[in-house]
Amino acid sequence: MSRQLGLPKPSRLALAALALGLFAPTAHAQSFRVQCPPVTKLHPGACSNARTKSCAANADCSSGGVCVPPGGKLDPNHPGQIKCQHVAGGDGFATMGDGHQIYLFGFSPLSGLQAIQSGQPGTLIASEFNTPYVGPNYSTMGAVGVCLGGTNPAGTVCNTLADCPDRSSGGVKCLIAPGTNNLAAKPNNGAITEPAGIMEMGVLAANFPAPLMAIDEDDEFFLTLSNPGMIMRPDLFEQHTVHFHGYPNASSYFDGVPDASVAINIGGSFTYYYTAPDAGTYFWHCHITPPEHLEMGMVGQLYVRPRQNRVALNQSLLSALVLANKRAAAVDPTTVTGLTCSDILCTGQTPAPPPNLVVMPRVGTLYAYNDGDGSTQYDVEYPIQMMGFDPNFHYVGMTFNPESFVDLKDKYFMLSGRSYPDTVETSAISTLGADGVQRPAQPLPSLIVIDSGKGQKRALLRVSDLSTTEFTTLGTVGIPMTVIAQNARLLRDMGGNNLYYNTNSITLGGGESADVILDATGIPKGTYYLYATNLDHLSNDAENFGGMMTEIVVR
Repeated sequence: MSRQLGLPKPSRLALAALALGLFAPTAHAQSFRVQCPPVTKLHPGACSNARTKSCAANADCSSGGVCVPPGGKLDPNHPGQIKCQHVAGGDGFATMGDGHQIYLFGFSPLSGLQAIQSGQPGTLIASEFNTPYVGPNYSTMGAVGVCLGGTNPAGTVCNTLADCPDRSSGGVKCLIAPGTNNLAAKPNNGAITEPAGIMEMGVLAANFPAPLMAIDEDDEFFLTLSNPGMIMRPDLFEQHTVHFHGYPNASSYFDGVPDASVAINIGGSFTYYYTAPDAGTYFWHCHITPPEHLEMGMVGQLYVRPRQNRVALNQSLLSALVLANKRAAAVDPTTVTGLTCSDILCTGQTPAPPPNLVVMPRVGTLYAYNDGDGSTQYDVEYPIQMMGFDPNFHYVGMTFNPESFVDLKDKYFMLSGRSYPDTVETSAISTLGADGVQRPAQPLPSLIVIDSGKGQKRALLRVSDLSTTEFTTLGTVGIPMTVIAQNARLLRDMGGNNLYYNTNSITLGGGESADVILDATGIPKGTYYLYATNLDHLSNDAENFGGMMTEIVVR
């Protein structure tokens, strides 16, 4: 809620102190809680001794059967899966293209860390999310390291966590290589749910942009936001929320607008629940004082993949939807999916293919939208997020002074959190925090590679403008862009006619998105450019080279 329970000021301070007292056994008013159910009513499990019987718990299965959670295959009666993700709202640092280190508010990843740090979404299926978290540079990897923290003598050798004797006073970590990041998850299994781990990863570990999220149509998505606070601004008792921008039919309770839903205080967690809407590219951000929190870095991208990715070989989307409905009705009339031919996805947006068109998708073919004719097929995809920072605004925000919105003007222009030439670096960029620890802060490269040797011809660019101040024109040289969708809507009229168009530039303002196909068929091998045509956007503050530009490599 936007107002803190209407308490007088002393009581609010007491509430803050209670929320921060996470290690006191009696402090139960607020605490970190993560939710990711293995089965739900929409996605029940199946009894191991009667696979056709739905169940929500082992007690539902007779004769000792076990309720097995839904797997990765498409169930015609209950399509989609349960997906989960965990993020924290805190602060951190990022490095600009000219080497300047800048303070930011932001979201840090608390699940799927290995995927996020390799530029992938951190969204996991329930079985992966609920697997205990394992850190990579801890002694569980079997390498010799040194104890870090507490009163352990510098250089104390460790092979296990138990070799760091004063665990209660902070000597918990067995650091494999001093000076390297010891916070990434490897293997990519599970969410951080233990309070100390959430505090460690939640403060000074903000990513810019915020962690990627990706779900499929028919999924249920459980997103937990934890608020560990901001270590660089202890004076701020900042609440945070998650708002899915442009998300259709969002429940007001889970919409993240504090006037109509809830806001998360320091020391607390909240799990948002969504059912996946129409396929498309969206973005998400904190909705607490949005101009400030967005400008400070609390914004990222979300996309929804279409049902068409799961349609069987040589089957049209229309027939697949109708078949799924018939199967559900035949098995259990009470579980009809509602995917009938009257669904809008079966009419204007995804018509049945014309009689003279034979749809023969390759196994594993990916589509951006439910197109019904294969026209949005792609081989590789790249999230491209246009954004900018005003260094003066960020500096004032770190020095306990009120920011001036009147003078707000971005001077660092970035694609997915990086300025050229950092946009073409393929590894995560780590930034040294105030506590002397390197943390991956900018995980997303923007280098676009279309490799014909790997069978790649078409690249999907999921382009979002996340700026709070600027309109930007993004252009290409040598490779035309085919715009297939705008603002998460396929460019198609209600008669089923494609309204795609080819161009060499698109102009977007803050909050807008476009899905673009780059088709390298017949394009000579070489390096091309994707860049902002606004000349002042091609700079790194006073450095007159860089900014919002990346490379397109055709191999």
